[in-house]
Amino acid sequence: MAKLADSRVLVFDCFGTIVDWESGVLAGLQPLLDANTATLSRERLLGVYHECEAAQQAATPGLSYDKLLAAIYTQLASKLNLRAPDAAESEAFGASVGVWPAFPDSVDALRRLSRHYKLVILSNVDRASFKKSNSGPLEGIPFDLVITAEDVGSYKPDLRNFQYMLSEVEKNFGVEKDQVVQTAQSQFHDHHPAKQMGIKSSWIVRPGSVMGNRDEVVYDWKFNTLGDMADALEAEVRRG
Repeated sequence: MAKLADSRVLVFDCFGTIVDWESGVLAGLQPLLDANTATLSRERLLGVYHECEAAQQAATPGLSYDKLLAAIYTQLASKLNLRAPDAAESEAFGASVGVWPAFPDSVDALRRLSRHYKLVILSNVDRASFKKSNSGPLEGIPFDLVITAEDVGSYKPDLRNFQYMLSEVEKNFGVEKDQVVQTAQSQFHDHHPAKQMGIKSSWIVRPGSVMGNRDEVVYDWKFNTLGDMADALEAEVRRG
């Protein structure tokens, strides 16, 4: 079986893996619920959000993520039978991305993993939103390369995002596909397309997560948290 320590580059999904996007989305939807005095389950809210987001990403692959979120806010309200938000409310939802919280283990785990790997972001957000996260919840973690949907012109799970990433990783670090590990929570956005591309992957389960799940799970390594992955790597290195 391959060892974690044999790879040289970790490619991270950010929102859902490093940043707790489900909590961020739910917090962003709360003003809409409050305005309608509505109470809906976490599963219902996140299920409808994921459905609207995936459809909009496929329909408008060139739209930046903050604007995409603003665009689907009205769709969410309609599907949930809530009154339509105004433009300012939709824009506020789109702008909320940069303050979505990091998972408690993320910053420490990234620092530990950076001692062994190059750290690459392959995210569906836009550059401005990622910059806010990196300077805020992610405390300025110095990623070695940042690739966003804005750079590629399409959203994961589109294979073009992974092709673009592999090209940039080889150009910047001289590292080929067999030494790259896609590290992510979402089976839909990351693990299934990574498998199609022949890229090894580490599944960060984030127990209780709703979005991005699929009935069939694929992965090479599996950990509940990013901290657990860092622990496993350090144990491998100690054993030699």
